[in-house]
Amino acid sequence: MIVRMAKIRVLGPRDLLDSVFKALQELGVLELVEPDPGGPVERMGLTEGQRARHRRFHRILADIEACLDSFGHIPHPAFSGPASREDLARWARLARRLRPQVEHLRATAADLEEEEALLLKYRPFLTTFGRLLKSESTWKHAAAYHVVIAREDGHTVPKLREALREVVGEEFELRSEHLPTGEVALLILITSPVAERVEQMLKNARVQDIPVPSSYGAHSLAEAVPRMLERLEQLAGEIAEIEGRIAELAARHRDELARARDAFIDCLSELDALPAAGATRHAFVVEGWAPVEELPRLCARLEREFAPLVVVEEVCRDGPSAAEAPVVLRNPRLVRPFESLLRLLAPPRYGSVDPTPFVAVFFPLFFGLMVGDVAYGLVMIPLALLLRSRTRPGSVFRAVSEVAGVCAASAIVFGILYGEFLGGMGHEWFGMRPLAFNRETALTVFLVVAVALGFIHVVLGLVLGTVSEWRYHRRHALAKGATAAIIVLAAVLLLGVLGFLPKAAILPGAVMLALCLPLLVVTAGFMGIIEILSTMSNVMSYARLMALGTAGVMLADVANELAGAVGLLILGVVVGLFFHTLNFVITVFSPTIHALRLHYVEFFGKFYDPGGRPFRPFARFDQQLGR
Repeated sequence: MIVRMAKIRVLGPRDLLDSVFKALQELGVLELVEPDPGGPVERMGLTEGQRARHRRFHRILADIEACLDSFGHIPHPAFSGPASREDLARWARLARRLRPQVEHLRATAADLEEEEALLLKYRPFLTTFGRLLKSESTWKHAAAYHVVIAREDGHTVPKLREALREVVGEEFELRSEHLPTGEVALLILITSPVAERVEQMLKNARVQDIPVPSSYGAHSLAEAVPRMLERLEQLAGEIAEIEGRIAELAARHRDELARARDAFIDCLSELDALPAAGATRHAFVVEGWAPVEELPRLCARLEREFAPLVVVEEVCRDGPSAAEAPVVLRNPRLVRPFESLLRLLAPPRYGSVDPTPFVAVFFPLFFGLMVGDVAYGLVMIPLALLLRSRTRPGSVFRAVSEVAGVCAASAIVFGILYGEFLGGMGHEWFGMRPLAFNRETALTVFLVVAVALGFIHVVLGLVLGTVSEWRYHRRHALAKGATAAIIVLAAVLLLGVLGFLPKAAILPGAVMLALCLPLLVVTAGFMGIIEILSTMSNVMSYARLMALGTAGVMLADVANELAGAVGLLILGVVVGLFFHTLNFVITVFSPTIHALRLHYVEFFGKFYDPGGRPFRPFARFDQQLGR
């Protein structure tokens, strides 16, 4: 449900504003509202000293976060009371001293890791050339050329040999090795007198000699390669040593810096909140929204610390001005995870209807109706538990894991009702019988069930729309109520004509229908008649529940038949698992998308007003994290 909010005003002497703000920040229940520009008080601005402090705190916070980012996992310590000036000064000195050390260590480690990655990338190349370079020692006073030819040019090696023979005769030696990448490494050894001619020939052929790396202090590639391979062995130890020094600094300072980070964020938050206060020369005024249930605690705290100098008054709680209130959703524990399905939309407007309880009922119901297989539901449960174990409480993924667990249970329940376990395997192997109906054969029954659920869902949406609109737009509320009544009465007449209801229900239903139609035309005009037709099509769109459910069980049966058509048992199991896995992914993904669509379009379109904004209280950093 949407928590009731109240707008309050806090008044007191100007010199108590900082203390009041600290108390409000610790309470964490008031969203500040800037004063009306046309009101009797002026909006407060930061003094020059406060602006300087704001800039200084930002610099200190940047130093702290740079250190914590280098330390890896960032803890969020429990709040241990407001920090003193001495604590803030000590933390500022610590961060200013520590940041250059940490950044230097990180930069050094990054350079070493980059060098290691480069050497690892070229190690096969270096090893291959190492074998070739052993030949250099057999040619005294010779010139050596080290060349790599691309994979697609590997066939040119014989042509290069012939070209060298034409230029220098037999005064050369050419050796080649294939690299793991497919390229060809060449070592060309020639006598010094003909070196210039060979160099010119290679230059004309646009073949470049591999340069000797200067950073390894070698005069030739033959000297550089062993040193590079030796350097590769040393790098791991140097990187480990630097990481150890960073880990030592983290162990000594991470917890303290984490508390410092929270404290400086709170200080900046307090400075940022000052412009939300109005002031005269001697007094201040702070306005904001707070949950009604939190008002006693807020008033008691301010009265205990500042009475009689500071007073709290309630400005408004209900009425047209309450439409500006922020939105807080608060639902029972079992329903709360389904709030995550609303995060794709803007929050509902304050004073409207929170759809979360209805989503918690119908979303798993639609999902189970479409999936309806015991085996697939059993597979979903460990996946949901795995996701839950890897996520933190309060996160979106934790809520998604809990929603998935409820949907898995729904799929199992409907699988029992359908008598399905991996499709028809439940009938054939385990003797399962449908407790409700067989959705492979009873397509008409399945369609009626899907459309009936759609009828209930859409009519419920219209009723919720009537309730939501009644407070502020009576005319719109009557139009939605008339639409709901007409849809219900039309269904009653249809069932009466078909014999599913007593014939005596036809005449009263027709009379009431005749009364509701003029009401609809008066409140919504002739567009209301078009809305009736649109609503009917909305109801029929729930037939997709039957279509997707039937497609899923058919694909499961196809997987079973393909597995049975393979002669070998093991191969049949592999084929069956592959196609059932594919069907499982499709069966889980598609029902999720379509169940969401039925809620967002057909259901929410009748009542949901996405004009709200989330509640953002003025609070400490640890409270903003939900701890």
